[in-house]
Amino acid sequence: MTVAPGVRPPRLRPGDRVAVVAPSGPVAPERLDRGLDVLRGWDLDPVAAPHARGAHATLRYLAASDEDRARDLQRAWCDPAVRAVFAARGGYGAQRMVDLLDWRAVRAAAPKPLIGFSDVTVLHEAFAVRAGVATLHGPAVAGEVFLKDDATREGLRRTLFAPSTVRTVSSPKSRPLVSGRARGVTLGGCLTMLASELGTAHARPCAAGGLLLLEDVGESPYRLDRALTQLLRAGWLDGVAGIVLGSWAHCGPYARVREVLADRLGGLGVPVVEEFGFGHGDSALTLPLGVMAELDATAGTLTFEGPALR
Repeated sequence: MTVAPGVRPPRLRPGDRVAVVAPSGPVAPERLDRGLDVLRGWDLDPVAAPHARGAHATLRYLAASDEDRARDLQRAWCDPAVRAVFAARGGYGAQRMVDLLDWRAVRAAAPKPLIGFSDVTVLHEAFAVRAGVATLHGPAVAGEVFLKDDATREGLRRTLFAPSTVRTVSSPKSRPLVSGRARGVTLGGCLTMLASELGTAHARPCAAGGLLLLEDVGESPYRLDRALTQLLRAGWLDGVAGIVLGSWAHCGPYARVREVLADRLGGLGVPVVEEFGFGHGDSALTLPLGVMAELDATAGTLTFEGPALR
């Protein structure tokens, strides 16, 4: 089974109502307020979900109970007045709530952009596998990078409102780890989350035919090795068409990280581009997941065959 493209949601327009949810960790209220102000500056009508400012009664690393976080996401996705759903932040917790979503209702609702990264990788995969929807690997609206970096904000804004203007993306630092060109459907996100999802109802059997995006944060090189080795041993990387590597913030000296990436991925015989500028870095590209694209690892570009949103 090869990776299939997802249904592309509609692009946003001025005046659209959008929801901001906290499916994982708790959100600093002042950062959430600043993120909502940015969205208002884009002529959107942002609404914070009921538990976006909350915290779990005992597990302080969660924004609220699993049921409440799932309910917030469910209601936002199924509300026809809401035209996009933004994650306020990542952290941890999406794995605890994703099984509580009503996937029949999710599939019945009109598709809309789902934006987030890091722990939200769990939701990107679930919405692809269970609902067949293309999503956006992009910054969290209460995240530090979104709030401080103009390029990060502008990349997301253009993808949401004028996706035809971002058909080809690249990063100033991108370079080939393995040269070549490949074509496939984009998928992926946080490496350790993808490895942790193996064997669940929301994990695809493999990445065959896909262009795999990988990044992570705070994992030492041997832990990155372990996650990549798990994907290799499980056969999940069999048939992957190409690989796009993003940031590896707080994972140790990049030279050591690069040694692991080259050792584990260099023998797959597919193009691999590194330092592509998405994930947990100082600036972050917005990259569509579930759309057909061509990777030119030698030139350091990713070109989408159609706009991310219709």
